[in-house]
Amino acid sequence: MLLETGALLDDQVAQASQGEGGLDLALLTDGLRAEREQGITIDVAYRYFQTPRRKFILADTPGHEQYTRNMATGASTAQLALLLVDARQGLTRQTKRHAFIASLLGIRHCVLVVNKMDLVEFSQARFEEVCAEFADWAARLDLPDLEFVPVCALEGDNVVHKSARMPWYRGRALLPLLETIHVGSDRNLVDLRFPVQLVLVSEREGRPFRGYAGQVASGVVRPGDTVMVLPSRRVTRVTQVLLGERELDEAFPPRSVTLTLSDDLDVSRGDLLVHPNNRPRRSLRVEAMLVWLDDRSPLETGRPYLLKQGTTTIQCEVEELRYVTDVETLRRRPGGAKLSLNGIGRVTIAPYRPLYVDAYRANRATGSLILIDPVSHATCAAGMILEQEVGPPASEVGVPIEPAERRSELLGQRGCVLWFTGLSGAGKTTLARGLEAALLDEGRLTYLLDADEIRSGLCADLGYDAGSRSENVRRLSELARTLAEAGVIVLVACIAPFEADRVQARARIGPARFFEVHVATPLATCQERDPKGLYARFAAGEFAGMTGIDAPYEPPPQPDITIDTAQTSRLGAIGLLLEAGEAVWAP
Repeated sequence: MLLETGALLDDQVAQASQGEGGLDLALLTDGLRAEREQGITIDVAYRYFQTPRRKFILADTPGHEQYTRNMATGASTAQLALLLVDARQGLTRQTKRHAFIASLLGIRHCVLVVNKMDLVEFSQARFEEVCAEFADWAARLDLPDLEFVPVCALEGDNVVHKSARMPWYRGRALLPLLETIHVGSDRNLVDLRFPVQLVLVSEREGRPFRGYAGQVASGVVRPGDTVMVLPSRRVTRVTQVLLGERELDEAFPPRSVTLTLSDDLDVSRGDLLVHPNNRPRRSLRVEAMLVWLDDRSPLETGRPYLLKQGTTTIQCEVEELRYVTDVETLRRRPGGAKLSLNGIGRVTIAPYRPLYVDAYRANRATGSLILIDPVSHATCAAGMILEQEVGPPASEVGVPIEPAERRSELLGQRGCVLWFTGLSGAGKTTLARGLEAALLDEGRLTYLLDADEIRSGLCADLGYDAGSRSENVRRLSELARTLAEAGVIVLVACIAPFEADRVQARARIGPARFFEVHVATPLATCQERDPKGLYARFAAGEFAGMTGIDAPYEPPPQPDITIDTAQTSRLGAIGLLLEAGEAVWAP
């Protein structure tokens, strides 16, 4: 293909013509001296060529089992695999290994090229026999698009043009087939994943500039899109998509761009920008298939490794080796076996902090990882994350796990109660509703308990004397505790005028899950607002016992946060609450 598409220079052709018997085209990709001496491929060689219809990058990868890691490296970014087999030998262990790795790496398109057809006298029966053997074996793999082409590569039969010596073959020659295979739908253009690689801070046109550079791993990003920053879960908007100095209307994989955001958030290398309603799975334990690459030591369970996923690097350990796969028979050996150089096995990995992951088959970018030796910094393994959510390791089966911990892991948050206290008209419910909307935008599960609404139902039998007020707080705190134990972020808007009642509510819910917000708006401002008309009715003598006037209100002596809505805007107050509350509901 390189020769007949004009991708070779004259001196390259001359170099390949040095051996006896005409052109030795293997010399074009076997550049290492050891490769030429031994007549095998050792390293991955990349060659570029194009036709009027398509551009190609050809990765010539080794077939020998000893260099499986090199083959996996070359195939990791491929969209199509060409499996070359000898028509005389048929399906070999090497072919099976390559097909299995291609399937494992999510290569959707595969072409079995049956070569040296001239040595079997261009036999249709032999070609069909080889194809049937491979198709039967590959039925156990995930290779959705499989093609078969008979060729005589030495003389160019069915490589670029159809061969007159195989009139029984009705398909296309190899190169026309490669030109027309549809790969456009292989890329994930639905799930936005933008790993931040670099933060750019400078001045442009006399104004501060802050941009976030990286490669669009999947999905499409446009100016105006609402995005969420992981792991902080802050929501913001994309203002610009820049390619150098040029603004783009959109960016898609694998384009490298710089994004600017409408808010000045704490975003750094390793963070991930996604759409708020389309987020990767947050996981404290992942299951993956590993190809072991380290030739010095096998995998050791329980030993710390560095895990690199996209632009994120964290510590982890491999909890369990579930099994090792025999690539020839596809049989699974028990996990007690070792995973050594070129071995492929299924493992459970426990990162030291949560990862945001997709299944590798859905998204190569957030579904792939590598393990690194923390001492030598050598790459130990390449991994593909599987779809299953992983439960406890086998060593912990039967060990009880607290339900609250499981719910926290599932929801990605810790159940808690934010109790808003203050005078009538201070802005408790307004702030709670605003915070509720902001938390829902971040994808968090939250619920608002408004004391006025509760009094029309659960507490409809209570009055407004001191005893009834205390009972009202008790019932609210019990309901809030139940919701918090279910993993919900509960927002309670209730005057709760007595400090003793709020202290009991904190003790009932649990100090670690109780966050007190004192909405300390002055009485004069509350009277001026009077959203429910209570102050006017009190002034008219319609009732007695107005909290803060002729009925006591005991301000919290040490609230977790104090907000005066007369001095702080609604949006500013919600921002303060989001920042302060993150430590409470973070899992």
